[in-house]
Amino acid sequence: MTPEQTTWFAETFDALVANVGQALLGKEETVRLVLIAMLADGHVLLEDAPGTGKTSLAKAISATVQGSHHRIQFTPDLLPSDVTGVTIYDQSSQRFEFHPGPIFASVVLADEINRASPKTQAALLEVMEEANVTVDGVTHPVGRPFMVIATQNPIEQAGTYRLPEAQLDRFLLKTSLGYPDRASSVEILAGLKDRTAALRPRITTQAVGTMADLALTVHVDPAVLDYVARLLEATRDDPQTSLGASIRGGLALVRCAKVAAAADGRDYVLPDDIKVLGQAVLAHRLVLDSEAEFAGVTATEVVARVLSQVAPPALRQG
Repeated sequence: MTPEQTTWFAETFDALVANVGQALLGKEETVRLVLIAMLADGHVLLEDAPGTGKTSLAKAISATVQGSHHRIQFTPDLLPSDVTGVTIYDQSSQRFEFHPGPIFASVVLADEINRASPKTQAALLEVMEEANVTVDGVTHPVGRPFMVIATQNPIEQAGTYRLPEAQLDRFLLKTSLGYPDRASSVEILAGLKDRTAALRPRITTQAVGTMADLALTVHVDPAVLDYVARLLEATRDDPQTSLGASIRGGLALVRCAKVAAAADGRDYVLPDDIKVLGQAVLAHRLVLDSEAEFAGVTATEVVARVLSQVAPPALRQG
């Protein structure tokens, strides 16, 4: 990136965060993470209690980038065609026509994804991976930007279908909104209206694609790549994990770090970018040993320990 492009990227990113922050008060860090995922062409898994603003987040982001927004309520009887769309025969034209499903949007909120059957979950995850839908042999691209914000309710697990580890690995990062602080709560209660309705677009969807392409050009020193590789190995060698982070997790970490560096006004990645994003990108990819899980150890604690034990590089290699 040129210095002018770097400055534009950082200023635009801050404007996007501020705009979305008008609808989600006191959640700047989470908003930054979700926008990083969008600009890294990835998807987000939110594990939160009901009523914390997940729908507002999706609506605010789509409004900010002048995109479209759809919400899919996942239930046990939801079919794959209810997500992707279906081909219907039109008698007047005497041909089959494709009717797109709600997955065709800039930002898709997949609410309580773990309540749908594995078959429906797989249909969603296939679109997330391929960025297109194939029905009756015809491929339909979903467009760009395209981000799925999937949610899980951590308190009601009865009648749910837990996402397998291989599917969790396809989410770029996992985070949560949580409840707002008291000052933000008071401001929200005083408003008593939908804050997303008043949001105005800050950039176009085409500009989002431009930012994503620019982020790919951010330089990553071989020493930083070696640091990421050592972190991955440390999660696999940790005695409390039965399955560590995959190479896909490392690629996700590098992609997110590139966007974070550009958002900070740099055209190069620092080890600190990796450390800041490590929890959100790696924790949900780990499978704990049964004894560690029984003892109450969490994947977050394992990643925190790994980040503290693996020394970051002090010198560049190239």
